[in-house]
Amino acid sequence: MKIIRARVNNYKSIDDSSWVDMEDVTALVGKNESGKTAFLQAIRKINSIAGAEDQFSIMDYPRKGYIRYKKIHETNPSVVAMAEFRLTTDEIQELESNFGEGVLNSDIVQISVNYNNERIWNIPTTETSSTPPSSFNIPSDISEIEPPTSIKGAIDAQVANSHKSSVLNKKIEQDFLEKWLPKFVYFDNYSTMRGKISINDLKEKTLSNGILDDADRTFMSLLTLTGLSLEDLDQDLGYEDIKVELESAAITITDEIFEYWQQNRELKVEFDLSQADPTDVPPLNEGKILHVRIENARHRVTVSFDERSKGFVWFFSFLSYFSHLEETEDGDLIILLDEPGTALHAMAQQDFLRFMDERLAPKCQVIYSTHSPFMVDLKKLNRVRTVQDMDGRGTVVSNDAVENDAETLFPLQMALGYQMAQTLFTSPHCLMVNEASDLIYLKKLGELVALDHGSLMDPRWVVIPVGSSENLPTFVSLLGENYLSVAVMMDLTPTNKKRIERINVSNSDGLTNPLKWVQVTRVRDADIEDLFEPSFYLKLVNLTYVQQLEDPLTMKLISESNPRIVERIKMYFKSHDISNGEFDRYKVATYLLENFDTLKHEISEDTVKKIASLVQRINDLLPNISDRNGHLPEDDNLALADKLMDNRPRITM
Repeated sequence: MKIIRARVNNYKSIDDSSWVDMEDVTALVGKNESGKTAFLQAIRKINSIAGAEDQFSIMDYPRKGYIRYKKIHETNPSVVAMAEFRLTTDEIQELESNFGEGVLNSDIVQISVNYNNERIWNIPTTETSSTPPSSFNIPSDISEIEPPTSIKGAIDAQVANSHKSSVLNKKIEQDFLEKWLPKFVYFDNYSTMRGKISINDLKEKTLSNGILDDADRTFMSLLTLTGLSLEDLDQDLGYEDIKVELESAAITITDEIFEYWQQNRELKVEFDLSQADPTDVPPLNEGKILHVRIENARHRVTVSFDERSKGFVWFFSFLSYFSHLEETEDGDLIILLDEPGTALHAMAQQDFLRFMDERLAPKCQVIYSTHSPFMVDLKKLNRVRTVQDMDGRGTVVSNDAVENDAETLFPLQMALGYQMAQTLFTSPHCLMVNEASDLIYLKKLGELVALDHGSLMDPRWVVIPVGSSENLPTFVSLLGENYLSVAVMMDLTPTNKKRIERINVSNSDGLTNPLKWVQVTRVRDADIEDLFEPSFYLKLVNLTYVQQLEDPLTMKLISESNPRIVERIKMYFKSHDISNGEFDRYKVATYLLENFDTLKHEISEDTVKKIASLVQRINDLLPNISDRNGHLPEDDNLALADKLMDNRPRITM
């Protein structure tokens, strides 16, 4: 059986989650306290692997309706969780072999669980099947009903057929559906194995049918994999025998982890047995204690399992638990992961996504909750469900992201932003500039250069606005080691010059080429706006800010000594409180972009020549069209060169 959708009603923060479609792997994305955990906890009680220890309690009913519901609970228990499952072809064939061909008119069955923890099945049986069931004893007073000869006879026959259908459904439910119903396995951070385990305490719990918590169950899972028992650890086997068995299981699981764990491959798990320290807190103060420790070969130290490397501890604990389930459970499983990998590095979270797809999904369905953008696979957005706590409605789970608030969508937005950044930094040739306005001017003025001088900016450049030179180290680190050319077009102040020199020195071993500086003009302090005639740029400013300026700007009004016209205008805006004292150079560039066909004829030839010189200096920083070794490709050299020269530069905003 495969779950295809689920629904939760009247449980904690959830009034009605609505029906939630399920995939092989389903991601519940939402902010903290939105109800993701409540949804997972509710559906796991449909058939929890923990059995009677994990059932619904009336105390889980939403507080706002609790008093009213308590009065009717005994006579009319509310349904809490519902799920629909699709039967497999083999399961349908088994039903038909027992109850006749066509016994079901659909391959989907529905189950509901109420606050009395009663499971109610809705089975789509047909009124009659084509052949009588071979192993189902229909009472003779029903199976031998005579055709009706009167209205009363028709009513009696209808009642008898209804009873027959009810008995048939009950037989299908008890003998087949209950054994096929997948078990729900819930795992969260509290399921992580402890660093110290009291053997006496676990023995007492198991002998007295006490309640094992999730951490206990995780350790018992690891113990099952070793073939050892609690009694073996306590007294029967020798120390060396026990340690060999435990280490064997640990090595097997650790080796499997390293297929997906890329963060630190020098970790391993160790086990040791000792007598309890009487000064420890109960139950660790008596009997034998099993110590679980992590060794870091890089630093040649060991630490307690629950004190360090939280991500590795979580991964090891989960894989131990899952490996145990694989060996001991014959039926289908549905894995519920509540905020998996919160202690994992961003790249390790992406490794865990791959682990779910490659290791878990082929064996069982997975439903996980997250608020991390790195736990969202943008190639599989069809499996994302947003979770939002809405005023007046409670927690609602939706397939549609349109109606969700910004905080709910934030992980998706961050994931998309990260993917865009990864795409951005795959280019081997990057030109970093201050502002998005620089990008606009390079594009539009570059078109004039191409018309007047027949040359344009090399299309291999990707132009990236970085904000300021202070951001350069971060952007350079994002490029990694796969680039050939990085140039920076900013004002060459002494501070900026020292900053770029430090970047080159600190990355001298890892970078293919050092960063190169491009001056906008031969004058040291100049922005790209200084390539325009001052009168033309002031005209752009006046047209852009016509609503905010009482009188047009003139050169006389911005007569400060700073050689950069943008800085002089900024000072004027601030001192005269124009546009809240803020001058936005991007707005001016946007105005030129929108009105370029009208204004381009007013751009002087001197400006075009300066732009042509700048473009040439930028292009000169690129290597010839060649491979990394400096050799032209053997095939299609000319075609590639022509293609590059025919395209415009890629401009990234």
